[in-house]
Amino acid sequence: MAVSRSSRSSGPSRKAGEEHRLSMAMENYLLSIFRLEEQKVRVTPAQLSEHFKSLPMAEGLGTSLPSVSAMIRRMSREKLVTTTSNKEVILTLGGRKSAESVVRRHRLAERLAVDVLQVDLKYAHEEAHRLEHAISPYLESRVVDILNGPTTCPFGHPIPGSGYSPNQGVVNLSNAKIGVNYLVDRVPEDDSDLLAYFMDNNFLPDSPLMVLDSSRARGVITLRVSNAELVFSMDISKLIWVKPDKV
Repeated sequence: MAVSRSSRSSGPSRKAGEEHRLSMAMENYLLSIFRLEEQKVRVTPAQLSEHFKSLPMAEGLGTSLPSVSAMIRRMSREKLVTTTSNKEVILTLGGRKSAESVVRRHRLAERLAVDVLQVDLKYAHEEAHRLEHAISPYLESRVVDILNGPTTCPFGHPIPGSGYSPNQGVVNLSNAKIGVNYLVDRVPEDDSDLLAYFMDNNFLPDSPLMVLDSSRARGVITLRVSNAELVFSMDISKLIWVKPDKV
């Protein structure tokens, strides 16, 4: 029997405006600005230029300062960011909404890669960069259902729009008190070598730790993790967040 065009399944319905998507490059800029803000880093074209060097080569982002500055000007015309007189880049309300959408897809993709596809944790961030741009609103909803509504990525970072509730007493590792029991809350995700070190030493979200010594003068912090001592630079410790272990 012939099937009329109107009776064929056209896939999941879409609401008006859902198909509009920024370019891959703009999405990567928004993701990077958002993540640098989370790390309490003052975002400038120079800082972005340096940050992009850590992204997968396949992203195709120019890392030179002129190319970054040109994209920031374009994003400013699109009303996604504003820039201050001292070159700080700030997300507009619309830019932040778009950034949260990209970050949400990225962190859901990390969860999908690790929890369902069994991707090694140290590769999850890079693989998520490849997946995030292809996730439609419909697929996003299916991923959320399959993963039972996760609120954080595998590295402990909150997923925007997930209803994430911050843990009480979370502090930056550089400010953690000596002799107090903590659990890892979140770790940096964009350095595969550092992640491999974390994995080898069981230093991942919810792993127990205690600060044995912290010396800003020497620029290092010493921890006890799983009966072993780990030493981090203060720069690395500022990228790690911990929460009280209520034992």
